[in-house]
Amino acid sequence: MPTSRELIEAAFVDLDRLDKARAAIEETIAALDRGEIRVAEKVDGTWAVNEWVKQAILLYFRLAGLETWHAGPLEFHDKIPTKQGLAAAGVRVVPPGTVRYGAFCEPGVVVMPGYINIGAWVGSGTLVDTWATVGSCAQIGRDVHLSGGVGIGGVLEPPGALPVIVEDGAFIGSRCILVEGVLVEEGAVLGANTTITSSTPIIDVTGPEPVEYRGRVPANSVVIPGTRPKVFPSGTFELQCALIVGQRSASTDRKTSLNEALRVFGVQA
Repeated sequence: MPTSRELIEAAFVDLDRLDKARAAIEETIAALDRGEIRVAEKVDGTWAVNEWVKQAILLYFRLAGLETWHAGPLEFHDKIPTKQGLAAAGVRVVPPGTVRYGAFCEPGVVVMPGYINIGAWVGSGTLVDTWATVGSCAQIGRDVHLSGGVGIGGVLEPPGALPVIVEDGAFIGSRCILVEGVLVEEGAVLGANTTITSSTPIIDVTGPEPVEYRGRVPANSVVIPGTRPKVFPSGTFELQCALIVGQRSASTDRKTSLNEALRVFGVQA
């Protein structure tokens, strides 16, 4: 018998096979919801995408029909319900925060009035603060702080594209935006209003010569928003970039280290 993966991959390239893959798709989404599988995972130090799992999510949208749900006076009309069993899972969600079915949160996650979309994975001890959003398939590590209004973009298509990833112990300041499969490595600190896309220059200005990265914030970096000039036919204009202005000091206490980084480098949270 074909495996779930084989059924899903076949249906993704030939929608006439969608009905035969229904049970495999539904079980894959249920496994995502239980945290048994992930859209992306770190293998031998490198993040890899489980493309077939993303395909299952895209096919699930085709299978699911619109339904109406009520939560007290609130009404929802959607294809995918909200996550159930939060108390048993040890997850705190403050009204009107929402975790969508097919997302997984480890015990100890706190979601203020924010949002976590299908396919996302959020590690224990992480705070999703007020109006912060975790987009579809994003992978958020343990002991991460997503401050108020942070926008973590969703990456569903193409299925092979890496989602946005924020590794353990990172601090993402208020109103930061991370999209297009950006990787924020362990322990990094992003100051308020930092926007990073796959093409945003991330420039380390701490040495005698600038060092530029794209799509990846190195571990323990302290980052603030910046600009740099670019010449156009009509004149020279400042374009957005991100500046690495320092490194978090080594510490066994992440909170102490974070507070020190914010104070020493004048980073706004």
